[in-house]
Amino acid sequence: MSMKALLLGTALAGAVAIGGSWSARAADLIAIITPSHDNPFFKAEAEGAEAKAKALGYDTLVLVHDDDANKQSQLIDTVIARGAKAIILDNAGADATVAAVQKAKDAHIPSFLIDREINASGVAVAQIVSNNYQGAQLGAQEFVKLMGEKGNYAELVGKESDTNAGIRSKGYHDVIGEYPDLKSVARQSANWSQPEAYAKMETILQANPGIKGVISGNDTMAMGAIAALAAANRKDVIVVGFDGSNDVRDSIKAGGIKATVLQPAYQEAQVAVEQADAYIKSQKAPAQEKQLMDCILITAANAPNLETFALKK
Repeated sequence: MSMKALLLGTALAGAVAIGGSWSARAADLIAIITPSHDNPFFKAEAEGAEAKAKALGYDTLVLVHDDDANKQSQLIDTVIARGAKAIILDNAGADATVAAVQKAKDAHIPSFLIDREINASGVAVAQIVSNNYQGAQLGAQEFVKLMGEKGNYAELVGKESDTNAGIRSKGYHDVIGEYPDLKSVARQSANWSQPEAYAKMETILQANPGIKGVISGNDTMAMGAIAALAAANRKDVIVVGFDGSNDVRDSIKAGGIKATVLQPAYQEAQVAVEQADAYIKSQKAPAQEKQLMDCILITAANAPNLETFALKK
């Protein structure tokens, strides 16, 4: 072998060892940051975003902020240091997140928000969220029907700092409030948590043994409520959720929870990645920053077609 060939071979080997591929530079990085994957909704978001990003040729960095705004800010610092091309974010607070997203913007890293809005415009490139008010009205209309338009009921509300919790609650009450024989006897926050919802449901039952229904701000709390009701042998109480999780799908099919509202988490995350890809390649922002995706009522009729926060056709 000539000295020239030997030197070329050594250079090639070094390039492969350092970069992993001599023929192409490393793929651009998209960071995906959500609340804890213990909640299947957030896990579906992360999986949907990661699958789409990889299909488009990106590397991914999947992180969890646990609804802690300080941790979220630290993760944004990590993403900036890694030189990410875009951030897909389900945020840790409508007010607390603004500074973190602005920090990313100042570092020339665009953010594409999913599921939860922030209380500022022009900071993120996109805010893609479920039409929570429309979805809550769908759920409330089904709840009213299941309740026979009368009876005492309780509401389990999500985390108070989360804009979606308030929007869903308003959607519920704007419908249920039209029926004077439906009476709210308890309204408590369970912070989107199944164990907390279980404990709150136990307390509500003790204070209101004649309760007939429970409407929940998400499926995780609905699962906590139905478990507490089952433990108390109260299979007569109607429970309606919100999200469209596989757990609630299975409960509906088994005759437990009666209905839920599907918000298309997987699809929202994939749309966000598609918009990030367009922005990275051409600096083309979506026509509107805030984008609403309609929700779908899930009952026993269509529950078998529900899979990982998406309705199969």
